[in-house]
Amino acid sequence: MASIWVLLTLLPVAWTCSPQKADYVMVSCFPNAIIANVPECPYGWEIEQLSLGGVCYTGIHSPGYYRFIIPDLTPKNHSYCGTQSEYMPGKDPKYIFYNSIVSNDTSLTVRNQPVNYTFSCMYRAAYLVNNAVFSQRVATVYVNNGSLGTFRSQLSMNVFTNSKFLYAKDAPYVIDTSEIGSEVFIGIEAKGLSNRFKVVINNCWATPTPYSTDRKRWSLIINSCSSDNTVTIFENAKDSRSTFKFNSFRFQRLEKVSTVWLHCEVQVCDGERLVCQPGPCSVRSLSAEVEPTGGVLTTEFHIKGNGSSNTGHITGTSLLILLVVLINTCCDLVNGSRM
Repeated sequence: MASIWVLLTLLPVAWTCSPQKADYVMVSCFPNAIIANVPECPYGWEIEQLSLGGVCYTGIHSPGYYRFIIPDLTPKNHSYCGTQSEYMPGKDPKYIFYNSIVSNDTSLTVRNQPVNYTFSCMYRAAYLVNNAVFSQRVATVYVNNGSLGTFRSQLSMNVFTNSKFLYAKDAPYVIDTSEIGSEVFIGIEAKGLSNRFKVVINNCWATPTPYSTDRKRWSLIINSCSSDNTVTIFENAKDSRSTFKFNSFRFQRLEKVSTVWLHCEVQVCDGERLVCQPGPCSVRSLSAEVEPTGGVLTTEFHIKGNGSSNTGHITGTSLLILLVVLINTCCDLVNGSRM
C-alpha cells in the first residue's frame, strides 16, 4: 500500500508540464546583459529544476520559454552564477564569457533526459574594461536550432534621415538647439535571421546620463505603446525591423548637460513558436512603468548650442565694438555742446 502511495505522489511531478524537444536555444549578447532562452519544459524539466551554471536557480518563465539572465558583464564580477571568462590578447583584445543551463533532479529516480545548454558571448576588451560611456547600439543574437543549424544576427539601433528609413545617419548624432522639437527617426533591426524572427520594442526612455537605470528619465515607449502624441510607432514586432519617431528635446534645469541618451529594451521573438505582436494599447498599458527585464540598446545625442559656434562669437564682438563707438559718439556730442 505504501509503495502505491509513493507512486501516486510521483505521477503529478512527472506530468506537470508538456515535455518539448530541447534542441533549441537563443542567446542574446547585449551590451548590458547576456540573455539565454530555452523552450519551456525541455524534455519535461520544470524551471525550478534548471540552474544557471549549476549554481543559480534564477530562471524566469516567459511565455513559451525559460529565460536566464547574466546581468553583470564587468570582469570584476565575471563569476556571476558560475560564469567563466577568458581574455584573448592581441591587437583587438577580447573577452569571452561562458556559462550553461543544466538540469538538476534531487529525487530518487530521474525520468527525464538530462540537459546542458552551453553558450558564450564575445566582447571587445576595451568596451568591457572601460565599463562606462561606450557604444551600446549593437547586440549579437545566436540561435541554435538543432538540425536546422546555427544562425547569427546583429541587432542594432540607428538614427535615420526620414520616415522612409532608407539611410542611417553616421554617429555621433548631433542636434542643434535651434532644432529642438524636430522629428527623430529610430530603427532597430536584426540582420542575418530568417523571417520567422521579429524585433519587438518593449520600452524606450531617455536619460541625462549614459546609465539606463538613472532615475531621471523621460519615457517614450511603455509596454510597446507610445507614451504621448509626440511619439509615433510605425512598425513593431511585424518583421526583422521595428521603427518609431519622437520629437527631440533636452532636459530642463540641466543646462550643462550637452548629451541625451536614448535607451530601448528590445527582444527577438520567434514568430513560429510565439505570438510576437503586442496587444492593443490602452490607458492600463501606460499606467505603470516596468523595470526592463530584457536587453537594452543605447545611443546618444549631442546637443549643440548656437552660442558655441564661431558665428555667435563674431556677432558678440561686433556688438561690443558698436557699443564702444556709440559711447564715444555720445561723449563727443556732450563735449561739443559744452563748447
